[in-house]
Parts: sequence; C-alpha cells; structure tokens
Amino acid sequence: MASVSVPPPTCLQKPLVVPQRYMFGPGPSNVPPRILKAGANPVIGHMHPEIFEIMSDIKSGIQYMFQTQNSMTFAVSGTGHAAMECAIFNTVEGGESVLSAVNGIWGERAAEMAERIGATVNTIVAPPGGFLTNADIEQALSKHRPVVLFLAHGESSTGVLHPLDGIAELCHKYNCLFLVDSVASMGGTPLHMDQQGIDILYTGSQKVLNAPPGTAPISFSERACQKIFSRRTKPVSFFLDLGWLANYWGCDGKPSRQYHHTGPVTAFYSLRESLAVLAEEGLENSWERHHKVVEYFHQGLESMGLKLFVKEKKARLPTVTTIVAPHGYDWKEITTYIMKTHNLEISGGLGPSAGLVLRVGLMGCNSSKDNVDMVLAALRDALQHCHKSKV
Repeated sequence: MASVSVPPPTCLQKPLVVPQRYMFGPGPSNVPPRILKAGANPVIGHMHPEIFEIMSDIKSGIQYMFQTQNSMTFAVSGTGHAAMECAIFNTVEGGESVLSAVNGIWGERAAEMAERIGATVNTIVAPPGGFLTNADIEQALSKHRPVVLFLAHGESSTGVLHPLDGIAELCHKYNCLFLVDSVASMGGTPLHMDQQGIDILYTGSQKVLNAPPGTAPISFSERACQKIFSRRTKPVSFFLDLGWLANYWGCDGKPSRQYHHTGPVTAFYSLRESLAVLAEEGLENSWERHHKVVEYFHQGLESMGLKLFVKEKKARLPTVTTIVAPHGYDWKEITTYIMKTHNLEISGGLGPSAGLVLRVGLMGCNSSKDNVDMVLAALRDALQHCHKSKV
C-alpha cells in the first residue's frame, strides 16, 4: 500500500489558542469556571451506571427549570435545532397539518422543518417586533385544524417575549398540541409548563444556563406522548426517535436501557452543573434578576437616545434586547468596532430583523448591572468613533 499522500496539516502543529471574550450577543453566553471545570471531569462510558445517575439528576433539574412533572423529560444530544426537530419529527406525520406562529426566524425554521417531512404547513405572522393575539391564533387554529402549533416564547431574532397564557386552552379546544421554543427565554422570565398547559417545551444549554452549546432540554406532556406513540409511521429520524431516547434516559419505565447513541458525557457533566447553579439561585430569583438588569439596561439605552425595537414593554425579552440600528450608521461597523476595541460581542439582526437592529444578550451569569455599564460604555464609544452618514 502506498504511503500517505496527504501530509499532516501544519496548522495542527501549533497549540490551540482561544481568546477570552465578553459574550454579550444572543448566544452562546460565557461559561463560568465552575461549569467549565465540571465538563473537564474524566470521560466514563455512556452506559455506565454513574452516567445514568448523572442523567437522572439532569432530568430532575429540567423538571424544576420547566416546572413540570412530566416523566418524558430529558436532554437531546444536540443544540436547540436538534430539540426543535425532535419535537416536530416525533409529533408530526406526513400529510398532517402544522401551524407555525412566526414572530421571527424560529417560526420560519419550524415551518421549514415540518415542510421537509411532508406536513401541510401554514403560518400566522406577527408584525415586526410584535406578537399575535389569542384571537389571531384561534382564528388560524379554526381554519387550518393543525395537529401542532409552534410558537417561540423568546424570539431572539426580534427580541420579542410572546405571551403564552390562554394559548394552550385554545390548542386543546381544537385537538392540537402546543409546542413552545424557550431557548432564549428559559430561566430569564417566568414560564410554567404544566400550569400553562404546554405540551412540548424545549430550550438550549448555551443561553441562561451558561453551559457550552450541545445539549437541549426537552419535555413532552402525556397528551403529546399519546399522539406520538400512536403514530401510523416511524419518525423520520432514528437519532431523534422518542421511543429510543425515552429508553436511553430511563423515561419509559423499562428495567433495562438499550444502546441508542453515544451520549456526550462531558456535555452532560456541564449541563448538570449549570442546572445545579440555577437551582441554587432559585428560579424566582433568576427571573427577578434578569428583569431588573434588563430594565436598567433599557433605561441606559433610552438615556443615550437609542430606541428599542419592541415597542410594547411587556413584550420585551429580558434576555436578548433588540436596539433599532442607529440612523446613519453601518451596524456592522459598530459591532466590529466594539469587538476590536472592547473585546465584546454584540450582534446585528437575524432573519426578519437583519439590517434593522443590534442585539445584546445578557443571560445567566452575564446578567448584571456591571455588564450593562460595560455594554453602554462600548456603545457610546462606538457611536463617537464610527462613521455617521450625513444623509
């Protein structure tokens, strides 16, 4: 056999260098030393009894965070997109009707995922920076009769915190499951899965939880499980098949667990530690802190003459703030200047907000008045030094 024709890459002969940076964009957020240290524990087998105990701890932590008693509660091995697909791929069969409430990019993504598996997808679109009324939602439910309604509670692309109360009752009136994306909101604002009647709820590890990206907590109600386990066809994804995942996470009541996939054990360590941090602070204290900090931030922005993209105060997401791009400035120049000069990440818009806003995320350990002061100082500096058009 011939010798190797592709030589070792010279780039890998250099040590890995990663900068320390203030992660004040819409995510991921900074990971505190305690959680980084947890992730550096020794690797053990993904089917060892010790990892099953850690997974059980994670399940309990998610139940607390979600405020649910659902036994079908676990963490998907993947980011929030994987949890979104897990929810849709398990609940929806080809030809069924899906309704996606679009108040930003995540409603658009959910609609595309459902379309890809052959669902009949309809959307109901909120105005930019706004939200849908329950009357809007009921009209669409009555017209389209979907099996699932998707809604992003915290829409990180537009900075909208969508009201949830009363929507589950409407869904159940029309025999529809209520699927909620809380990736950007979970832990930063009140959410009660069981009390609010949510059938499927998921989030991500990299926002308020301050864990590295790569795990996505998710929970299914008994109503959702009845729909899923009475399917006529298998879910399109083996990796995200709830039957297999339920067994791996010990959610199905069976005495033994079968190999499904190699769980990311070190990511599980980090997730468990992040849930422990949240439990130690307490959900209500975390909610209150995020709301107080973002109120302080908004006051500071308005005192600088900057405008908030979401006009209605109750609809402003406390974890990710959208600022109307200052008139006459290139938003990209502002974010680039702040990164270069202050070693601080903020970002521009995404999807329907692209080119319209700056986005600042203050989540988990990053949600503090000291960090607000840092962001405000960076913005003042950028507005003084970046080019402003006279047009």
